[in-house]
Amino acid sequence: MPSQFLDPEDVRRQAEHRYDFTTRGLAGRVVLVPGGFGGLGAAITALLLREGAMPVVGYRSRRGHALAMQQKLQDLYGGPITLAEGDAGTAAGRQAMLDAALSVKGEIYGLVALTGDPARVKPEDLDAAALSASFDLNYAAPVLLARACAAAMLAKGTRGAIVLCSSMQGVYPFEGSLAYAGPKAALLHAARLLAKELGGAHDIRVNVIAPGATSAGMARASIESGKYDRFVERGVIPRFGRPEDVARVVRLLLEPDSYVTGQVITIDGGMTLRRDLA
Repeated sequence: MPSQFLDPEDVRRQAEHRYDFTTRGLAGRVVLVPGGFGGLGAAITALLLREGAMPVVGYRSRRGHALAMQQKLQDLYGGPITLAEGDAGTAAGRQAMLDAALSVKGEIYGLVALTGDPARVKPEDLDAAALSASFDLNYAAPVLLARACAAAMLAKGTRGAIVLCSSMQGVYPFEGSLAYAGPKAALLHAARLLAKELGGAHDIRVNVIAPGATSAGMARASIESGKYDRFVERGVIPRFGRPEDVARVVRLLLEPDSYVTGQVITIDGGMTLRRDLA
């Protein structure tokens, strides 16, 4: 007896090699991007604009900088960009960003949560206060924002996508990074739990990106200091990462009708695979 869930039209298309590769599938879709004007965020926002999406960029402060970035990216890639001022580390800030996203079209399709802090604490200085502060910004804030966005998607029956941002430190044990890496590693498990809760018939997909030594974002200061030069010199990685590398993966994970959920994609050029060679 043939499956009742197999679409006959899909079967016919595939038999005729007529594949459904969508183009500009994000056109007209509202995507909330807290941190969307940062080193990695600006590239993600630019790609969303090029795809015809409607990004809502959340920022904590510096409204003048946000307005300047809004205008610059709109001039380069089209628009519009909606601004949302708020601190993702507070309930009020998260609600302000969600309200701004919902004000565009009454629903939200996606979230790319780039909130976080490098938490550069020397091992000898690590204490409860430092761990708690990192946990709040690198774990609690993105997880709670993801749950709030998911609730809005569920209320509208939206089949949406959530992308959380971890780090190569969250998937591989880099010495001296405990304050930062611990919460970022916990974020991986949280994403899997959310994916399990929100998947199936709801079809809200939750995935994680884990950038490596990228020339924009939190790793830039370390790259500029020469900290990661040996990885290129010894052939561990072919080059440093670029913000476009990360943006392309985010775009993949936001794809409507995607079949990917509960996954972590490490964007590090192979550093975590070959780090022992350095």
